[in-house]
Amino acid sequence: MDASRTIETLGYAMDLAGVLLITGGVLIASVRGAHNVLRQADKAYVRYRQDIGRAILLGLEVLVAADIIRTVAIRPTLDSVIVLAVIVLVRTFLSISLQIELEGRLPWRREREARPQFDRRSFELPNKD
Repeated sequence: MDASRTIETLGYAMDLAGVLLITGGVLIASVRGAHNVLRQADKAYVRYRQDIGRAILLGLEVLVAADIIRTVAIRPTLDSVIVLAVIVLVRTFLSISLQIELEGRLPWRREREARPQFDRRSFELPNKD
């Protein structure tokens, strides 16, 4: 087996892994969601959506990596690189959209730490008299 055939096989294996991650994640999320509904847990639907979103995010990351490996390592033509760029853009947009929906913030923004707020009313300047 030559190198390009091996890389292509690895790319397809990663495609399969990405699909399995999404499928397995949805199945696990569904079982957890059903359990939460039966327990009448608060926010069962929100948790279910978050679990599915996380599974999709993880699967998308693996699928993008597989596309990059296959496109760049096997057939690096201008057409294949353009197709890869479009695929990566679409999947990146989906990932960012899911991330915003799951966490309520942009992926590159850190969560704000709880800091004490400065209260001007409690701050008094020394009297100059």
